[in-house]
Amino acid sequence: MNILGISAFYHDSAACLVKDGAIVAAAQEERFTRKKHDFAFPVHAVNYCLKQGGIKGDNLDYVCFYDKPFIKFERILETYLAYAPSGIRSFMMAIPLWIKQKLWMKELIKDQIKYKGMVLFPEHHESHAASAFFASPFQEAAFLTIDGVGEWTTTSYGLGRNNQIKILSELHFPHSLGLLYSAFTYYTGFKVNSGEYKVMGLAPYGRPVYRDLILSELMDLKEDGSFRLNMNYFNYCAGLTMTSAKFNRLFGGPPRKPESEVSQREMDLARSVQDVTEEVMLRMAKHIHRETGQKNLCLAGGVALNCVGNGKILREGLFENIWIQPAAGDAGGAVGAALFVWHQYLDNQRTADGQNDFL
Repeated sequence: MNILGISAFYHDSAACLVKDGAIVAAAQEERFTRKKHDFAFPVHAVNYCLKQGGIKGDNLDYVCFYDKPFIKFERILETYLAYAPSGIRSFMMAIPLWIKQKLWMKELIKDQIKYKGMVLFPEHHESHAASAFFASPFQEAAFLTIDGVGEWTTTSYGLGRNNQIKILSELHFPHSLGLLYSAFTYYTGFKVNSGEYKVMGLAPYGRPVYRDLILSELMDLKEDGSFRLNMNYFNYCAGLTMTSAKFNRLFGGPPRKPESEVSQREMDLARSVQDVTEEVMLRMAKHIHRETGQKNLCLAGGVALNCVGNGKILREGLFENIWIQPAAGDAGGAVGAALFVWHQYLDNQRTADGQNDFL
């Protein structure tokens, strides 16, 4: 049984081949094209995986894509309608690509890899959760997935047992920890969906002087880690920037120009949003531990690449074991989609070997 998982068209396109439940090959498109965070259809990664498996596209039993394009398109349309007529420029830039390409994902996949069989579409956060739990050494565990946004979901948690995952609760767009962090990535002059690691690296040089301002003005954070963002300060729903003029006024000026000198202000902003991110992640982890009683936790989604936040959860000692998907971002969605089809869709049994290293 050969299953090909694919992620594409947002960032970090990738492919993964699973044969009889085992990962034969997984690769990110950027490794072949040398374009960092390449979002194009992963032709090279697919070909590599098929070659490693000794098969061609017509030998595949299933192909799966890491999210549901029609639901994502629904979210985009509803968001633009909610903000209309504002956002018309962004709308005119985004919609043609959807009409010409992204809505025809099934046909595109079949054409690109010369495949005639069934194409399956797990939800985005199902793919993240599957990439974390099914690849983990645990037979049973809680999972937490946090990113910018999938279809509507921005955060989810749930339980993995044997060959099944079940999402128990979700946070929905536009309220997103990943997008909050990306807003500060943009504001401090770095590239969104690429430079977030620079913000995390900059944080130790700053002071959390804006932490309380973020928690009082930008977000309403609850004890269980759930929250709502004050969208008056953000522009990502319908605009071409992450932050609004009101955000600029709140933090004392316009965004830093890319490649300009980094000042103490940017260091302090980075430290502040990093501290808030760690606090949200920790509250979520505590809530999940209370609700599930699990001793193991699996993490995935782009925010799970925040190793400092992960370390804070680890040091809190809530869980005996923590396992983080190494490709926690969208690239890992290709792995998760393929494993989801093998275990959950096809109901193949799973026995965790306990051999993976724990964090």
